[in-house]
Amino acid sequence: MIQQENANWNRLLEWAEAAEAQVSPMFRSLDKIAERNQWKVIQAFQRHRVSDFHFNGSTGYGYNDRGREILDFVYADIMGAEAALVRPHFVSGTHTISCALFGLLRPGDELLYITGRPYDTLHKVIGKPGDGTGSLQDFGIKYVEVPLAADGAIDWGGVASKVNERTKVIGIQRSRGYEWRSSYTVAEIGEMVKRVKVMKPDVSVFVDNCYGEFTEELEPTQVGVDLMAGSLIKNPGGGLAPTGGYVAGTKHAVELTSYRLTAPGIGGEVGATLGTLRAMYQGLFLAPHLVGQALKGSVFAAAMFEMLGYETNPRWDAKRTDLIQAVKFSDSKQLIAFVQGIQRAAAVDSHVVPEPWDMPGYEHPVIMAAGTFMQGGSLELSADAPIREPYIAYMQGGLTYSHVKYGVLNALSLLAERELIVIKPYTT
Repeated sequence: MIQQENANWNRLLEWAEAAEAQVSPMFRSLDKIAERNQWKVIQAFQRHRVSDFHFNGSTGYGYNDRGREILDFVYADIMGAEAALVRPHFVSGTHTISCALFGLLRPGDELLYITGRPYDTLHKVIGKPGDGTGSLQDFGIKYVEVPLAADGAIDWGGVASKVNERTKVIGIQRSRGYEWRSSYTVAEIGEMVKRVKVMKPDVSVFVDNCYGEFTEELEPTQVGVDLMAGSLIKNPGGGLAPTGGYVAGTKHAVELTSYRLTAPGIGGEVGATLGTLRAMYQGLFLAPHLVGQALKGSVFAAAMFEMLGYETNPRWDAKRTDLIQAVKFSDSKQLIAFVQGIQRAAAVDSHVVPEPWDMPGYEHPVIMAAGTFMQGGSLELSADAPIREPYIAYMQGGLTYSHVKYGVLNALSLLAERELIVIKPYTT
């Protein structure tokens, strides 16, 4: 049912029309990126002769699962990497990243994150010395991070002072996480690789690529990154993969990760796919287009909120390198109303009203709008926010641009309904 006619809704439609006129050049640019990435995916499918028999799943040990093997080759090809490991057995992006880090690091090694504090769910993976949880530090792997400079740039002086003979892995988080900073472009990541390799040529560079796939024409592994990881219920799953994750990078780094996922000596040679392959292939095929739709929705959201006086990051005309659109609110009431408004626009569970709660893996109460077909599917329209100052909501995804637009209008309408914002008639 279309939103009932009312003064606020009609005024919002006028603002939306103006916003779309403003962002039309950005939409054309995003369409071009989606088109080039679509061609890249199709050509990879063609080079590896993907056929319908590759969609058949395996059982038991999953030996000689040709569809699984070809999917690895296709991902590696698309990512410009030596190898890839794509599996439904990765339960989340955090699990995939954990396997990658445990694969690369050994007791006595040091992990150095140069992009500040990583996303909240990784804090328990990193852990504390002797915490008894099996975290990295519990296994004698030292963790060091270099805070970002005030402008969000890498503190290269700080990085140089921390790199030492024990530094084994340099960690980079491409996306903003719960931070008010810009996500890093692939070109910027390439410059990071060059600089750290000068400091320590044998260091391995790892990138958390979650939310970043297909937002640009290149991926981090095409600019020198040794290993990167992502989730299939985010960008590359195309809204169809029911679960899973991937790593891509050098053959050695991927092999070490595979030993952590299964067992040393077994690695990626086993793992029944149990009927998941068709959705993983088809989702990958659709991913460039759907990422483009989500990005257009984020640009529209930024334009709308900026026109109505809110601060956003990135701004509507900024280069996009991940799905996430951050909006800063004046208080927790506005923040909560925004997230609840996004939920109200969902096709699934629109009747559910999200409330802040102590979610496992997070350090503050978190509110999440997640009316998705895939539980936790972040390529679908969703929004979340820690309830802390500054009051920032993080919106991501949208399988269609129309859904994102509807979600933004619903969120603003709810803010007006609760008298938290006044929607004035649009004037040029």
